[in-house]
Formats: sequence, structure tokens, C-alpha cells
Amino acid sequence: MDREFTLEIARVTEFAAIAAAKLRGKGDEKMADQAAVDAMRTQLNSIKMSGTVVIGEGERDEAPMLYIGEKVGAGDGPEADIALDPLEGTTLCAKAMPNALAVIAVSESGGMLNAPDTYMDKIAIGPGYPEGIISLDAAPADNVESIAKEKGVNPREIGVCILDRERHTKHIDSVRSTGASVHLIQDGDVAGVIATTDPTVTSVDMYIGIGGAPEGVLAAAALKCIGGQMQSRILINNSDEEKRAIKMGITDVSLVYKLDDLVSKDVIFSASGVTDGSLLNGVFFQEDRVFVETLVMRSNNGTVRRLKTEYKNFI
Repeated sequence: MDREFTLEIARVTEFAAIAAAKLRGKGDEKMADQAAVDAMRTQLNSIKMSGTVVIGEGERDEAPMLYIGEKVGAGDGPEADIALDPLEGTTLCAKAMPNALAVIAVSESGGMLNAPDTYMDKIAIGPGYPEGIISLDAAPADNVESIAKEKGVNPREIGVCILDRERHTKHIDSVRSTGASVHLIQDGDVAGVIATTDPTVTSVDMYIGIGGAPEGVLAAAALKCIGGQMQSRILINNSDEEKRAIKMGITDVSLVYKLDDLVSKDVIFSASGVTDGSLLNGVFFQEDRVFVETLVMRSNNGTVRRLKTEYKNFI
């Protein structure tokens, strides 16, 4: 996976973001998601690689394109595992709300956890902290205190991103008991985790809460590139989810996964903005031109690129 390959991966999320953005604010989640899927699949199949989707739109009987196990790429290139979400935040796009993204992570073969389509409990922070400063099993308030102490600030200066769900009421109360700020998001917890990588811009120091397991692996890929920390645990709510987890090779649901357990090998991560957000601007259309902003990163050398791309005569 060389520099040219990295830029080709960035183009994958750019085209998916543009396709979704054409349906931004139209109120049709499925149509926007399908447009992003189609665009992403077309671009993936133009790249010289032998890719396997390990995290995708679902299993084959549920997702006709970009399903788990689907082979993508033009061949004659590196073998790669691919985790993707062509439109992370379908509701956000349909309602033209902030932080909808097109997201992909590409690793060497066997480099990412095959996470089942279940929930996952997560905690994440960005770079610059000593290992072990956070714990998935600690109270949110205790984690806030630990981060504040390490930063040398009052807990009131700490920001925590949490999905706005009823299940997180206790998390929110615990964080606020320290005086810290809670940044509630309606959807898109990949963007929430990525926000921890640059708190000077986003004011988010930590992400906590329960979200999708596949999204957890995508978020871990971003953190691995930039040096953050993450802990997570698979949550099983019924027998169907248990069967799904076993099918993916997960037998111990009490296991706490750290960052390197979720993403164990060199990985490229790319996210393009569909709607304006805290880290990326959304796609902008102007006459015959299209502007798209992308964050693309690589773990083995810590490269972080912000690309502002202009396409002319784009149909």
C-alpha cells in the first residue's frame, strides 16, 4: 500500500460523499445510502487490489452491494481487508444535519476485527495521553477526572461526546456531575470518536457510550493512524446477535478490546464530508464544479492529509 494507493482510497470516499450530497436534505435515507454505496463500489473496483469487505452494509442476504465477504478491486494488487460505511449518518444526510461522512478503512489482510452487526460499548480519547488513563469499566466521571488531571486543567474544561440516546442518561449525568461539558450528537459515532483527535478544534476530549460494533472498528482505524486510545466490548442483546457474533469468530463477549485488538496491522483511513461538520466541510456544488474535503491517514508513518479537492465538469 503505497502513496498512490492511499490517494486512490481517498478518491473512493470523495465520490461516495458527492453521490450522497446530491440527495442531502431530501428526506430519503435509503436513496442517499444507496447512491453512496453505488459510487463507492464503482471506485473500489477500479483500484488494483484484491480486497475483501470485512465490515460493510450487512450480510449478503441483507445487502446486495458491499456486503460482508464481497470481493472488490480490479485484482493484480495487494490483498486487503476493507471496512466501510458509504454514508455514516444516513439520517444526518437526509435531514442536512452536521457530520455526515463517507468512510473507509483499508488494512493488510487480517488486520481488522470482524465485528458483528451488534452494539459495542466504547470509550476513546485522542493522542498525547499515557496508556491506561481511561477504563471502559470506570465511571464516566472518573475518566473525566483522569483526563483533566493529566491535562492540568479543571474538569469544567473537558468536553465529552455522547450519542443522544435514552440509554446514555446515566453517562450524561455522571459527566455533568464533574462540571464537564457534554456534546450530544444525533447520529454518526465514527465522527464522534474522530472528534477526540483534535480537541483544540472540536472541544471534544473523550467519546463514551454504546454504538454500532462495525462503526467501532472504523473509528479505531482512525485512532490507530493518529495515536489515540480506545477500549470496547461487544454487547449481545438476543440469540440472533449471539449467533451473528459466533459466526464472526467472537465467543467471549466479556473481552475488552483495545485499539490494537480492533486494528492490528497497517491501515489507511479516509473520511470525506457529506454535510458540514466539526472536522470536515461538506460537499459544495458550484455550477459545473464540485468541492469535497477529505481527511486521509496512514498508521505506519502517522501521515495525516487534509485534501480539498475540486472536480470540474462533474456529472
